[in-house]
Amino acid sequence: MTTLSDLSLLRPTLSLFPSLSKPTQRLHIRRSLKLRCSIAEESTISPSKPNHNLNGGGSVTADCVVVGGGISGLCIAQALATKHRDAAPNVIVTEAKDRVGGNIITVQRDGFLWEEGPNSFQPSDPMLTMVVDSGLKDDLVLGDPNAPRFVLWDGKLRPVPSKPTDLPVFDLMSIGGKIRAGLGAAGIRPPPPDHEESVEEFVRRNLGDEVFERLIEPFCSGVYAGDPSKLSMKAAFGKVWKLEQNGGSIIGGTFKAIQEKNKAPKQPRDPRLPKPKGQTVGSFRKGLTMLPEAISQRLGSTVKLSWKLSGITKSDNGVYTLTYETPEGLISIQSKSVVMTIPSHVASSLLRTLSVGAADALSQFYYPPVAAVSISYPKEAIRTECLIDGELKGFGQLHPRSQGVETLGTIYSSSLFPNRAPAGRVLLLNYIGGSTNPGILSKKEGELVEAVDRDLRKMLINPNAKDPSVLGVRVWPQAIPQFLVGHLDLLDAAKSSLQCNGLQGLFLGGNYVAGVALGRCVENAYEVAADVSNFLSQYAYK
Repeated sequence: MTTLSDLSLLRPTLSLFPSLSKPTQRLHIRRSLKLRCSIAEESTISPSKPNHNLNGGGSVTADCVVVGGGISGLCIAQALATKHRDAAPNVIVTEAKDRVGGNIITVQRDGFLWEEGPNSFQPSDPMLTMVVDSGLKDDLVLGDPNAPRFVLWDGKLRPVPSKPTDLPVFDLMSIGGKIRAGLGAAGIRPPPPDHEESVEEFVRRNLGDEVFERLIEPFCSGVYAGDPSKLSMKAAFGKVWKLEQNGGSIIGGTFKAIQEKNKAPKQPRDPRLPKPKGQTVGSFRKGLTMLPEAISQRLGSTVKLSWKLSGITKSDNGVYTLTYETPEGLISIQSKSVVMTIPSHVASSLLRTLSVGAADALSQFYYPPVAAVSISYPKEAIRTECLIDGELKGFGQLHPRSQGVETLGTIYSSSLFPNRAPAGRVLLLNYIGGSTNPGILSKKEGELVEAVDRDLRKMLINPNAKDPSVLGVRVWPQAIPQFLVGHLDLLDAAKSSLQCNGLQGLFLGGNYVAGVALGRCVENAYEVAADVSNFLSQYAYK
């Protein structure tokens, strides 16, 4: 799960430093929800037709089994169906729960519509391709690219610069801090050390203390719910890390990347795709849950719900056998390839009999707890100084840990997308917890609401306003995988151990591999599908 609009709050600022905004962000669910979504009746995908009869249990054969029906698993299956059907005509997706979508949970009640997991996505071309292929182009909604973002500093919500011309005038940083950031970005700063840097080390060294404390620290808290002193710059923000490596400085690397992009042959853009304006985020008319529901319906009988994987083995002839507990009884699947998109700690347990080394590596990834608290106030509860033309406008706000508030940040849900709250009401999605505050697990839901309300009254809500209407409190005990220093080494160790144990054709996917942003999970789905197709084409059919 990515908190705070999948990086949307700082997207304009981060665009000043290309690719800092693509970290390399999902969760256990306490309660489940089914929403019926309307999608086009005609399908562009012909569902795979597994060779099996499930009545009473038995055995099934497949070219590829995707374990996990969250957004990563579903998108991998759809990518195989749309891009690589010749290589993998028979694909099965298995999900232990009775619903698809994983951590994507949209709730609709009493005129409100809110998210209890990820809130939105960045409309990259791969993401838009998945949207179009799912039949949801007409249901796509995009936020206002000119909507301001805010960071709390010294008791005031201060706008984040949205374009280079804002840099001289925005008051979130001092003149000295801006000069320090500019000089550092140009290369006037200490050289890189001989060890893997944390995000805090990298940013303080390159851009100075103010950029870290007032922009990047709240950004890390909001996106990863993480501790930037422990997050790896190389793993979490690999593209901006490479700028310094390739160009000698952030600006030098940026110019070099622009030159290389201009020299590269331009690929024609899919004419079916919408053309978003500016830096924005997207969702759907009835919330994010429309995407997994639409993909599942298009895949049809390919998707198996309430199938719990209990064991996996590999025979001498290279075929994997997966054993499931299902409503029809025990069922085994013989498959040429397997993609594990479940959380790393779950995959660790299942893979231990096949590769102790991979299991040990996967067990070391850390997922801190996060709570999503959705509450509503009447519009008159918003402080006058926070209104623009009499309305609460913007994407939301981030809160540095140094500012004396517990809430990581707040999304202005009713301002971001249409039809999210009744007239006269403001809907706010708040995130609390994370690596620096795991104690939320010991708090009751009412205590979490009180903490959020107390924080909001310090900067956004009038202190004498009535208590908010509580819509939903969702606590994720193991939320967002942390890309800590050493993350890439652990991931490489897991993959290498699989190969050393002869487990070719077994692939790892999901947000701990791809990145925490919903859009990055979708982009990675196409990459994994290509790897599966290549494996099946070169090896499985020899």
